[in-house]
Amino acid sequence: MGKKIVILNGSPRKSGNTSELVKAFTEGAEQAGNEVAAFHLDSMNIHGCKGCFGGKSSRECPCVQKDDMVQIYPAVRDADVIVLASPLYYWNLSGQLRTTVDRLFALEEDGENLLRGHGKASALLMAAEGHGFEDVLLYYDHLMEHLRWKNLGHVLAGGNMNVGDIKGKAEIQKAFELGKSIQ
Repeated sequence: MGKKIVILNGSPRKSGNTSELVKAFTEGAEQAGNEVAAFHLDSMNIHGCKGCFGGKSSRECPCVQKDDMVQIYPAVRDADVIVLASPLYYWNLSGQLRTTVDRLFALEEDGENLLRGHGKASALLMAAEGHGFEDVLLYYDHLMEHLRWKNLGHVLAGGNMNVGDIKGKAEIQKAFELGKSIQ
């Protein structure tokens, strides 16, 4: 039986270079028998975390804010693998993805820790104009350590300025293979 995979795509472009990585990853993951649900965060209404510590993981929507996170919370709760996909913006994840990751805190803030551990794993897919991924990898590694998620790896595709620049590059095949490796 395959894994349940959730992809949180933080790219503002539905057909951009990050989305090409997501597409390749999804094809590989589905070929391996996995179930993939992808969320294009830029088209969703997700507000920033208020730091109110009002979250209750036992609620259907654990956060006090009622927005499109209500779709993401149950998917992440049930997922075996959470894939973070983003363009590299100022040496970090996009704001769309960072906001969503911050809001996932509601799943662990009341001590239930529905987000931490529980056999979850993660992968990182990123495209960028440049090649400076060191800072975002440090953040990602710290996040994986905190959440106690197994780090399945990452595909970092530098040198992609314009939409479509990534087509035909080795990173597309690497994303496909990473998806296919999940069993």
